[in-house]
Amino acid sequence: MSAVLSGHYAVITGGAQGIGLAIARRFLAEGARVSLWDRDAQALHAASAALDAPGRVHAAPLDVTQEADVESAAQASEAALGPITVLVNNAGALGPLAPLWEHSPAQWRQVLDVNLTGAFLCCRAVVPRMLQGLAGAPQPALGRRIVNIASVAGKEGNGLNAAYSASKAGLIALTKSLGKELAGQGILVNAITPSAADTAVFDAVPPEHRVALRQNLLARVPMGRFVLPDEVAAMAAWLASADCSFSTGAVFDISGGRSLY
Repeated sequence: MSAVLSGHYAVITGGAQGIGLAIARRFLAEGARVSLWDRDAQALHAASAALDAPGRVHAAPLDVTQEADVESAAQASEAALGPITVLVNNAGALGPLAPLWEHSPAQWRQVLDVNLTGAFLCCRAVVPRMLQGLAGAPQPALGRRIVNIASVAGKEGNGLNAAYSASKAGLIALTKSLGKELAGQGILVNAITPSAADTAVFDAVPPEHRVALRQNLLARVPMGRFVLPDEVAAMAAWLASADCSFSTGAVFDISGGRSLY
């Protein structure tokens, strides 16, 4: 595999497992250094050990919904590995599987806080650092990239999953707005909208509903299977690379034919 991300330093939220960990593996293989941000300290330790890339992997336990945590993680990450050039907002919460009127306000806020406000806080902490790095870098400088892992649910809406769908739709809109704001400043901002992946996200689903949910999700995908984390990681690697040079504020579908637009 080529080192198309050589020289880049990427922060990956929700990086201790699933799609986030697959992205970390791919970025390392492409020559980048990575900082895994996750609230599960034990999973972070295991992921760092499994990646087995001394000097190229940093781990920061944090809650992305807490501004102070995010700022502290950004400071620690830069101190460990250098200026951040790529941010992947991947941390997510599935939320309740119930009709909208059965969502409690606390459940609604928690999903929006993780999936949308968390991405906002991470961008708010990292973008000024990226801009400063570009201003002080020799020309031509490495371009900066933000990749937001949204969901096809943000485009179509999932019944019985309103909080998650609304949060991912908001993340798509955040991508478009921030992409326009940064388009002329060397930072490209794009989103990926995967269909469901067979990851630990299903562990949050009550066992009595798990089989039905999996069947329902697969029935919507013309290709008839779950997306692989490595497939999402490959798309994220391209979006973080210099090969992606004229796309910003864009949404890249990876849903096996599910999405209609």
